[in-house]
Amino acid sequence: MRAHTRRDAVAASAEERAGMDFSWFELSWPFAWTLFILVVDNVVRVVALFVVPRNRRPTAGMAWLMAIFLVPVPGLLLFLIIGSKRLPRERVQKQEAINQFVGVIAEREQRGLVTPDEHLEVDLQGVVQLGRSLGAQPMLRGNTAKLCIDYDQSFAMMAAAIREAKVYVHIEFYILVHDDATDEVFVAMADAVKRGVQVRVLLDHISAVRNPGTRRTAQSLDSMGADWAYMLPVRPWRGEYQRPDLRNHRKLLVVDGEVGFMGSQNLVDSTYNKPSNKRRGLHWKDLMVRVEGPIVLGLEAVFQGDWYLETGEYLTHLAESRFAVERPGELDCQIVPSGPGYESENNLQVFVSLLYMAQHRISITSPYFVPDGSIMNALRAATARGVHVELFVSETGDQAVVYHAQRSYYEELLRAGVRIWMYRPPYILHSKHFTIDGTTAVVGSSNMDQRSFGLNMEISMVVHGESFIKDLDDINDFYRANSRELTLEEWLKQPLRSQLLDGLARLTSALQ
Repeated sequence: MRAHTRRDAVAASAEERAGMDFSWFELSWPFAWTLFILVVDNVVRVVALFVVPRNRRPTAGMAWLMAIFLVPVPGLLLFLIIGSKRLPRERVQKQEAINQFVGVIAEREQRGLVTPDEHLEVDLQGVVQLGRSLGAQPMLRGNTAKLCIDYDQSFAMMAAAIREAKVYVHIEFYILVHDDATDEVFVAMADAVKRGVQVRVLLDHISAVRNPGTRRTAQSLDSMGADWAYMLPVRPWRGEYQRPDLRNHRKLLVVDGEVGFMGSQNLVDSTYNKPSNKRRGLHWKDLMVRVEGPIVLGLEAVFQGDWYLETGEYLTHLAESRFAVERPGELDCQIVPSGPGYESENNLQVFVSLLYMAQHRISITSPYFVPDGSIMNALRAATARGVHVELFVSETGDQAVVYHAQRSYYEELLRAGVRIWMYRPPYILHSKHFTIDGTTAVVGSSNMDQRSFGLNMEISMVVHGESFIKDLDDINDFYRANSRELTLEEWLKQPLRSQLLDGLARLTSALQ
């Protein structure tokens, strides 16, 4: 009887111990997970303090650290995807090779064409030399330029130039779509191929995926027999990958090394064929420049570099250029390419140097104006020394985050004395240019924002010549007539909700 009781007691004790073990397991498992998450959370934050700020401007570093500290794991994943501007090693090696090759060709072909220093103002001489040291072409004399702000007319001018092609046509656009608006250009390209003209086309891969008409465009290029390739393709299954928001944002066209086009306009309908734009009635307003003269060699050099990067094929048109001995015009021009393939932010440094040159006036047109500290300091310094500064932007926006980030600078600009002109809807003023006094201007694909300065491959052209500035002033007069001026009194009445959105967007704009 006692033995039986002892066995029962032992069994009961065993069951009790098992129950206690199970209860401890239930209690310790959540505790272990919590401890693990806390450890990972703090490790991520500590590592971020060492990794994130390295070789990054303070504003971008602070923005990334805030994101990682607020949401460590999602913030870290986002940083791993878009936190590095480094290009793949093979692409960097190609970029270095093409820079050397183009530099040698440029020096050889452009003797006698380079603008003499004494022909330029002393300050501009320094800016030109700065551009050269950063990878720009020399400033070349003897060019002509024609400006066009009519969207359809730009396509007609390009098509007309292509129809005159005898040897080759080189086309490079961030967005290139075969639609009803661009059909004339595609027909001209197809006819050129039939005549035996070599047609080469580059278009950005991500923009092609994001914009309607990708399949039709590819089919049209294939059927006409053009040689074409995507720029900066993101196709990991083919071994093609880099940070997905590093894009080639350039827009240019070269015909036989004699005629060139560059500017802000993409080769696509003015609505970009997007249903949301059509519902809002939005249309893009752009500026394109048709150039002739030695500066076309600069455009050709940029295309040749990008073609080699994407296809591995060297072209020989630079060495064989026939036009370089001709000087049809009076303009001095310099091509400034920029992007992650260069060691520093070429366009930003040249832009800031030009802004400090101004003695009388600065007129800036930028659809996405999200400046860094150096641009803002240059503008404040300009107004402080009596320079008249005006900024043309769109009253409405197509990209919510950038639109609100841009608005966050308006009060600071207005208080500094900058006049802000807002181009009226339903147009997005997409032109990208600025004028310094009455002698110098910059036109091209580059916005005044941190994306164009640090992430996108851009092309800008510095132009010296009073006739060009006068033509650009006429365009500014047109902008002004179709805009309304924003005043500080009006701006201070904006609701609190808008202020909050603008401030948050400003923070996120630094994530690069």
